[in-house]
Amino acid sequence: MSATIAVDRDRAVENRAAPRPIPLSRIVGVELRKMFDTRSGFWMLASIGISAVLATGAVILWAPDDELTYATFATAIGFPMAVILPMIAILAVTSEWSQRTGLTTLTLVPHRGRVVRAKAIAAVTVGVASMMVAFTVGALGNLLGTAITGTDLVWNVTATELVNIVLANVLGLLMGFTLGVLFRNSPGAIVGYFVYSLLLPTLAEVLAASQAWFADLRPWVDFNYAQGALFDSDMGAEQWANLAVAGSLWLVLPLAVGLVLLMRSEVK
Repeated sequence: MSATIAVDRDRAVENRAAPRPIPLSRIVGVELRKMFDTRSGFWMLASIGISAVLATGAVILWAPDDELTYATFATAIGFPMAVILPMIAILAVTSEWSQRTGLTTLTLVPHRGRVVRAKAIAAVTVGVASMMVAFTVGALGNLLGTAITGTDLVWNVTATELVNIVLANVLGLLMGFTLGVLFRNSPGAIVGYFVYSLLLPTLAEVLAASQAWFADLRPWVDFNYAQGALFDSDMGAEQWANLAVAGSLWLVLPLAVGLVLLMRSEVK
């Protein structure tokens, strides 16, 4: 009798339908909520809107009347965006290790690749949505500023230029994401980003000014320099090639190395 019961139980286990995997959209939704749940995450995201409003107000208060154009507002708002968005991407990755939530996350979803993919999608979604909010604030500032000063309303940024600005900021965000994957430590990744975005461009500028061979090579190996063409909307075939080559060196290759290390790292 016991043998028959054991056989029936084994058959029931074999015939049991395998549970369906958690949809990627649900994991992305969870990662988006996690970016807002903590006080640090909430205020980091809130700082996007706050900085956009402050930058817009500064332009209205101190910019000359003839410079109250949409391009001026977009440029002013773009500076804080270029710093805040990579920080958001870094914290989206490193918080799992620095706050020791990775064990819970990877127990519930035991596929690190899917978790990292969901974090990347969530970070890019927040980045693009943040840029849309910033552009809207800039547009309202342009309307308000010209109404206050009585100057002509100027919309001197084309749709292509706006797309290029969004792409440039998304690439900066992905650089922060890459450093987060590579270091898996918030302070280390943040310091690494500021070294990459502030120190290395200065050194490259000095070297290009003193060495002609590097001046010709720089667009192909300096990712910051290649991104600058997006902000300037000066993108031809050569500039896109520069961006692809430099991006492969500074974005794709480090991300691949970071993913290999992340897949093998111990989660505590």
